[in-house]
Amino acid sequence: MNLFRHRPLGLPSLALLLLAVGCSSADGDSSPAVPSPSASVTKLCRNLDEALPSTVDDLDRGDPSPASALTAGWGNPAIILRCGVERPAKMSDGSADGVEVDGVGWMMEEQDGGAFRFTTTLRRAYVEVTIPEDRAGDGLAPLVDLAPSVKKAIPEGIAD
Repeated sequence: MNLFRHRPLGLPSLALLLLAVGCSSADGDSSPAVPSPSASVTKLCRNLDEALPSTVDDLDRGDPSPASALTAGWGNPAIILRCGVERPAKMSDGSADGVEVDGVGWMMEEQDGGAFRFTTTLRRAYVEVTIPEDRAGDGLAPLVDLAPSVKKAIPEGIAD
């Protein structure tokens, strides 16, 4: 099942994309909010930060500002990870979409503008990964790259 749309770029679109990437800043236009979890969840998130890969979906890590062990990013526009987020209300919806990637369960939500947000399920801390529309055609590749780190640092269970 293909969860993401893939649209080929024509030559003019590709040239415009390259120009935009060349002129854009490394930290993007907006900064993700840094979560404020409990001390025990913060410890798990710090362990996750140390375990995260330097590349995700062939994109180099370039963390957003403000610098925090609770947030990470790769590429521009960035794939953003936030650890220690609140449990999403949608997680109580029995019809919410979910996917399991290499032993890590994720709830999936499509965002405005074609981005996707994934939040871990049944882990001691909620980890959120937002994949921008420009990267949505890559399917679940970012989650495949992140799953080993999540499994290593965030034990299974129910978050605080």
